Amino acid sequence: MTRFALLLSIVLAGCLPLAALATDFAQPQPGLHTGGQPSPDDLARLKSEGVRTIIDLRGPQEDRGYDEAAEARRLWLEYITLPIAGKDDVTPANAKALGALLKAQDGGVLLHCASGNRVGALLALDAVASGASKEEALELGRKAGLKSLEPVVVERLATPEQND
Repeated sequence: MTRFALLLSIVLAGCLPLAALATDFAQPQPGLHTGGQPSPDDLARLKSEGVRTIIDLRGPQEDRGYDEAAEARRLWLEYITLPIAGKDDVTPANAKALGALLKAQDGGVLLHCASGNRVGALLALDAVASGASKEEALELGRKAGLKSLEPVVVERLATPEQND
């Protein structure tokens, strides 16, 4: 029996609450949680851990499985969207917009997309714009969830417009 099948049978038998399967979120910087799509249980848990603001990079066409904005309001969390559709939206301008949103918060932020990949990409670009070295920026991006978009980030970092 695979690990997943065993875990699923334990959950279905009622021996383990479904909330125990909560998504793990990275914390690449103090006060900043990053990752993929949170569940309603994740939002409640993160609120209890000090999250006050959700910044969602998913576009309106992306299915979240529930009304995340309504759930955030129900929990008295601020909900902000900055739609990043894919690699073409991983730009210095969008990284700057994200950086401004993050600076306007006083910690306690969950920044997410579907997997954390777009999150890490924009954080890396913003880090370089804020004075980090390319290596430091990429490491931050990876900690936040950067994976398949890393070549896009490297390409963007090699262009002069990144320094504007």
